[in-house]
This record gives sequence, C-alpha cells and structure tokens, in this order.
Amino acid sequence: MNLEQFRQYGHEMIDWIADYLSHPERYPVLSPTQPGEIKGQLPSAPPEQPETMAAIWQDFQQIILSGITHWNHPGFMAYFANTAAPPGILAELLAAALNVNGMLWRTSPAATELEEVTLDWLRQLLGLSDEWQGVITDSASMSSLLAIAAAREATNLAVRTLGMSGRDDLPRLRLYISDQTHSSVEKGAITLGLGQENAIKIPTDEQFQMRPELLEAAIQADINAGHRPFFVCATVGTTSTTSIDPVPAVAEITARYGLWLHVDGAYGGAAAILPEMRHILAGTDKADSFVVNPHKWLLTPLDCSTLYVRRPDILKNAFSILPEYLRSAETDAQAVINYMDYGVQLGRRFRALKLWFVLRSYGQSGLQQFLRHHIEMAQTFARWVDESPQFERLAPTPLSTVCFRASPPGVENEETLNALNEMVMNRVNERGQVFLSHTKLRGRYTLRLAIGNLFTQESHIAEAWAQLQEAVGDWKIERLRD
Repeated sequence: MNLEQFRQYGHEMIDWIADYLSHPERYPVLSPTQPGEIKGQLPSAPPEQPETMAAIWQDFQQIILSGITHWNHPGFMAYFANTAAPPGILAELLAAALNVNGMLWRTSPAATELEEVTLDWLRQLLGLSDEWQGVITDSASMSSLLAIAAAREATNLAVRTLGMSGRDDLPRLRLYISDQTHSSVEKGAITLGLGQENAIKIPTDEQFQMRPELLEAAIQADINAGHRPFFVCATVGTTSTTSIDPVPAVAEITARYGLWLHVDGAYGGAAAILPEMRHILAGTDKADSFVVNPHKWLLTPLDCSTLYVRRPDILKNAFSILPEYLRSAETDAQAVINYMDYGVQLGRRFRALKLWFVLRSYGQSGLQQFLRHHIEMAQTFARWVDESPQFERLAPTPLSTVCFRASPPGVENEETLNALNEMVMNRVNERGQVFLSHTKLRGRYTLRLAIGNLFTQESHIAEAWAQLQEAVGDWKIERLRD
C-alpha cells in the first residue's frame, strides 16, 4: 500500500465509520452467525501474493461484519454495555499511526507524561485524594492481578526473590472475596500461584453485599489455623447485580488486621463522577488499590483500565527489573516515571491518548450528563418491572443495570421459571434489536439489562420492555396449547 492508497482508503473508512455510528441499529445487535460460519468463508492458508485493499475491504464488509456483535448498538444491554465514542476512535487511529511503546519515559515522553496527567484528571473527577497514583492497564483482570501481587509484596515474605514453591517457612497465603466478586480476582490468585482454594468467598446478604462480620470471622479463623491473610477485595458495582459492598466497614477490618484492601470499581466506580453518587466510593480512600475501567462506562474504546495505588513504591517493588539495555540518564536520576516498572508488560500501548481525547471532548459536565441519563433510564425500567404482575426484580438497582425475571402469576416452580426466562432472553436476543445477558442469583435464572451505551435512549429500553412482555405472552399461549 502506498500513501496515496492509504489516504484513499482512510477517507473511505472514516466515512464508513461515521455512517456506522450514525445508524448502528441497522445491524442485528447480536450476530446471527452460527459456529464456524465465518471461518468457512475464509481461506485455510495465507495468501502467497499480496492482495489489494479493495479485496480486503470488501471481505470485511461482506464476511467479517456479518459475524460482529455490535457493542456500539443502542440496543446492546448485555454484560456491561459500553461505547467507543468518536473522539476515542480518532485517538486510537493516531495511536496506531504513532505506534509508540511507552515502556520508558524516553521511548515517548508524551506517552508517559500524558498518562500521568490524564490519570490525575480522572482521580479528581472521581473525588479521590491526591495520595493516589495511577497506571493504565488493558483490563480490570490485569489491574486486579497487579493489586494482588503488590499485596503479596507488602507481606515482606520475600516472594519476589525466593518464590513460593518448596518453602517450609511460608505460611498459606489467604485472600478474601465475596461470592459476587468478579472471577478475574480468583483467576489472579491462580495465576500468581496462590491457589484457588486460598481465595476465600465470603457470603453476601440479601442485597448481595459482602457481610463484614463473616469476613472478620474468616480472617480470624485463618489466623488461628496458622495461615496468613493478606488481601481483601471489596466491589463497587458487582458484575451480576452491581451491588456495592460496605467498603467503610471492610476498610476498618483490613486496617485492624493489616491487610491490603483492593476496591474493584471497574464498572460502578465511574458513577462517582456524579456528585449525588459520590457516596459509592465511601471508604475507598482507606484502601490500598482501586480500579475503574474507562472502557466500561466512560466512553473510551477497549482496552483501557486504570489502577490506582496509594503506595506505588510497593507495586514498583513487586515488578521492577532494570537490565542494562533499559537504563537511561533520566531513570538513574529518578527524574521520571517508567511505567514498565508498575506491571507485567514491558510493551505498553499509548492508551492514555484516547482517554485524554474523551475527557477533553466531553468534560466533567458531559460525562455527568450521560451517566445521570443512564441511571435515570435504569430506574425507569426498574419501575416498569416493579409495577408489572408478570415480572419481578431480583436485586437492587443502585446504578444502571437491572436484574429481574419473568414471574407470571400462578407459576411458582423454580425449574419452570428458569426455563421460561432462558426462553424469553433467547427469543428477545434472536430478534436482533436488543441484546440481554443473564446471571444466576440464589439459583434463579436472572435477566440483566445493562445501560451503558452513549446512543441508548428511553425508546430503546421501551422496545426491550415490549419485546420481553411479548415473549412472556407467547410462552403463555404455547403453554395453553400444550
């Protein structure tokens, strides 16, 4: 490809993206593609000769696009809905063109210093104190893994140098999560060699919030058994229900026992940008680490997760290795931050650029406007559920996700209700205008409607509600026929 061709197709693709973002609802939100269908349309071997961009672009539109589930669709209300907003998309284009690796300050000073500034802006927007220092990672899974590693470093058990295998002097290290904590924290424990059995799940209450008294009891029992508690994860906006753990009470316990407290606000933490929602981060300033994902509810394209720590020296001690080929005068003078020292990866994409574009393009007021709108729509949908004799809500709705199920009068068998709700979700999803996901709460098949897309309006949640009611009506008719 020469640069004239690059210019030609660049214009064409930007025009296509603009058209796509103006009408994403023209596509079915959930791809109707069957397993193997895309792969079957692609050659099994790489091309021997160069192919034209015209051919590649045609195959993208005719083959690849048919297998896309459209996260930018206003009817995407599954998992945690998100948006790649136009400013962030443009920033990704520039980041790809610059192709910098921000491992050291000197490998692109702007990448490092923009990350420092942008993360401090986000810290201020969230109302966190100036004790916190941030680092951008790819996902909350990685951010939480880094937090666990930092917590292990803080135990002063020389795991960095001596490892864990075969040591008679090392007690069993225990970390504590709730039965609603995201699976990535447990996976982090597995990855770091702590073992899945040492990730202790604390039961939650009827609001699906961690029970502090049971947390303390578990910690004390482990101490009595000769184990070493070292890490607790509290969540602000759990994955299944978006419940908010009692962080202040948990922080009191972790302080009393000298444990590292990690607050997972990957989804829910963003809501603290709203003054009326600032309370959800109560107690977080007593934590040791905190994660929020701009790529979830802050309009930033995947991937962009922000990990904040109050003691960055511990995180750095857990990971910093400085071979001679990475030394520099600025590093030796301790005049700069080298972000490679604060995580696993040496190679680091210029993720700060897209977050900077988004924060500047929307500003505090713009971010507050769309966050508030999403929460209001979720409350509206929750009210529709509460007022309907055909449905019931199964969890509180503190943020922008509603957990509910169809529960027609006279249907009390749980297996029947579970099968009904699975059928209702599949039938709605198959129509292509709305995409919902599910979870299980206390054994009950639970539908989730998650609002997080910039383009979602009340008309879209009204359409989802109409389709849900229609699906339940169809089930009743089919049941009578049977």
